[in-house]
Amino acid sequence: MTQTITDPPRPVEIRLAKDRRTLIVVFDDGASFELSAELLRVTSPSAEVQGHSEPERKTIGGKRNVGILSVDPVGNYAIRLGFDDMHTTGLFSWTFLHELGRDAGRLFQAYLDDLAAKGLNRDTPDVR
Repeated sequence: MTQTITDPPRPVEIRLAKDRRTLIVVFDDGASFELSAELLRVTSPSAEVQGHSEPERKTIGGKRNVGILSVDPVGNYAIRLGFDDMHTTGLFSWTFLHELGRDAGRLFQAYLDDLAAKGLNRDTPDVR
């Protein structure tokens, strides 16, 4: 029996908005997303944010006005974003970006709920 594995969607366009607060990603499956720098920063797939397990995951406040300084390709599978708070360690794979775009509303609301539960806010830098 042969199993068919479908390749994940790949971006055909990645563009940083002029205000440097939105990353526009268009995929070959027709999906198109405008991802805020804030969402990208607080969900960064870096160990600094995600930790090495769910209990180590950090909630980061004060990122409402974070900007993106750079978008650099990493092989044929990801980009590295450089943020103006000097965070540069997350590799955003095509799959991660597609899932982030697809689930952005839910993920952002979960972030807001997490901030509130931990006594943090979007304007004052703090981590818990």
